[in-house]
Amino acid sequence: MTLSSGGIERTYRVHAPAGYDASRPVPVVIGLHFYPGDGQGLQEMIGLDAQADKAGFLTAYPDGVNGGFNALVCCGDQDDVAFVKALVDELKTVWKADPDRIYLTGISNGGDMSFKLAVELPDTFAAIAPVSGGFIGTKPTEASYAPKSPVSVLTFIGAQDRFADQFDGGIQAWQERVGCTPSRPAPVRGSATASRTTAPCEDGSEVVVYRLPDMGHSWPGATQGQLAAPDAGVVATDLIWAFFAAHPRLRG
Repeated sequence: MTLSSGGIERTYRVHAPAGYDASRPVPVVIGLHFYPGDGQGLQEMIGLDAQADKAGFLTAYPDGVNGGFNALVCCGDQDDVAFVKALVDELKTVWKADPDRIYLTGISNGGDMSFKLAVELPDTFAAIAPVSGGFIGTKPTEASYAPKSPVSVLTFIGAQDRFADQFDGGIQAWQERVGCTPSRPAPVRGSATASRTTAPCEDGSEVVVYRLPDMGHSWPGATQGQLAAPDAGVVATDLIWAFFAAHPRLRG
């Protein structure tokens, strides 16, 4: 699919589940790819469409220009906030996406972009799920750079990731600005090493962090693709949809 944004034609892919009915509002998950990459590469790696077919939601995979999105630390100079806003509007208008159940996930550059969009497009996303991505860079060092409406967050951090310390610092800053109180780390069923923290926040949102000691800069549980980590101990795609399904949009 194509749409015009910033004076250029932008592209994205949409997957509609079997039995999709355009007369009824439907949830949508937007997936943001790594750099360098494209929406098709993310679509093939994470296996989210299989979840969409079972649960009955739409998926959309926008393409960055020259393989990247203009996120918090890189990778481009386009107005990708305006592009994703136009994409959301089109998903609501053409595909009948439910305004209360619009979600974002992404990895690496796409994970960073998820945090940026949650801040700069308030009252748009019910929840985000950055994977191996963070609330990092110059903008997040500013105390005023924080979500203006409730957005729940699920994120995955691999301890072997070269950016792990930055990601940990970023999610700590996010929680402090939103007034979240993290729990003690708890073990994750089915994994010998993974831990999970949950943090209820003052605005009604929630932050959940999975920390994976043996994983690098990857998508946990993916079985194919250049950033796949099949032995990470958890399957991020399954956990992401379960989290999204439990977190419709809260009114700020």
